Amino acid sequence: MIHPLELFIGLRYTRAKRRNHFISFISLASMLGTALGVTALITVLSVMNGFGEELRSRILSVAAHVTVAGYGKDLTDWPVIQKSIANNDGVLGSAPYVLAQGLLTVHGKSSGVMVRGILPEEEVSVSSLGENMKSGKLDDLAAGKYRIILGKELAYSLGVWTGDKVTLMAPQASVTAAGILPRMKRFTVAGVFEAGMYEYDSGLVLIDMTDAQTLYRMKNEVSGLRLKLADIDAAPLFSLGLAKQLGPNYRIRNWTQEHVSFFRALKIEKNVMFVILMLIVAVAAFNLVSTLVMVVTDKQADIAILRTLGMSPGNIMSVFVYQGTIIGFIGTLLGLAGGIALALNVSSIVTAIEGFFQVQFMPADLYYISGFPSSLDWHDVSIIGGLSFIMSVLATLYPAWRASRTMPAEALRYE
Repeated sequence: MIHPLELFIGLRYTRAKRRNHFISFISLASMLGTALGVTALITVLSVMNGFGEELRSRILSVAAHVTVAGYGKDLTDWPVIQKSIANNDGVLGSAPYVLAQGLLTVHGKSSGVMVRGILPEEEVSVSSLGENMKSGKLDDLAAGKYRIILGKELAYSLGVWTGDKVTLMAPQASVTAAGILPRMKRFTVAGVFEAGMYEYDSGLVLIDMTDAQTLYRMKNEVSGLRLKLADIDAAPLFSLGLAKQLGPNYRIRNWTQEHVSFFRALKIEKNVMFVILMLIVAVAAFNLVSTLVMVVTDKQADIAILRTLGMSPGNIMSVFVYQGTIIGFIGTLLGLAGGIALALNVSSIVTAIEGFFQVQFMPADLYYISGFPSSLDWHDVSIIGGLSFIMSVLATLYPAWRASRTMPAEALRYE
């Protein structure tokens, strides 16, 4: 319940005693401290959200939202499964794939790779690799042509580009008259992609699914099916429903399981940054405590007069609670406004600073993400604003309680 008299006195105490009636310097410092902490917290968390979403989009440009595979064996009835899954709500596309390991060699150089056999016409429905081609295109892969698409980093390390020849060796052996020889095949580089993730750009190669089945002796079998969903956040729940639909003979995994360590690390880092930056707001709250203590000391005579006029200790306490709450509320509002504005325009601001000082904070030749993506999360904003306001209110309790303990006779003895 708000008491008008106490609120009025608290507002008066927030102002300076000078003629200009501007907010006192000490109250302004407390407001700006709170505002600075809230602004920094919102901006940093928004940038971290932006980096997280950027990394997630790059991972999911290559990885599937959901994969369906068999337990310890390849899928033989994949056309039937693919047709049944296509009728589920939320499925945007599905594509079969062959996944195996191999050794890529050229000019005396070699590199272990993950080989993915795909159907180019269906792969476009589950990934955006076709949009990340630096050279060539997915449609250049064709059955029987033995063409291969490499990641950018892998192509650079091997010193090859579109049109060059490479040898892909499978971890299987063929028995011939000359003895046991490894299975290998000469491929022509048909393209180079850049997913923006070193893991893929340096270790993934794409070939036609039929060529992969021939090289790895899989007949008409595939390693599994890759699915793309309309809502990627629904992947865990969708996986549970799909597991019940297909039965226990199939292994269903979603992107959160395949990259759980990476995304967990991002979440932990965000939580740690939240705690660290929240200390800025805590420091501003401590500053508010010192501000109110100084005000209480300065207003001893006023408090004593108010007590003699009939105000109770509770009323006196309310005056200073209102004063501190007003300071904290205004500081929080300023911080929210500044943080939201900065988070929504951080990319433009960083670009302008880089142009003015002729520097580049994240050079493209060193970092996969050379910009500062930002994603404002309103849930984070509400939590930050709420915690800042609560800390401001809690900071008023001790000074207000101390003011309520003022004895009129002692305060007015030397007046």
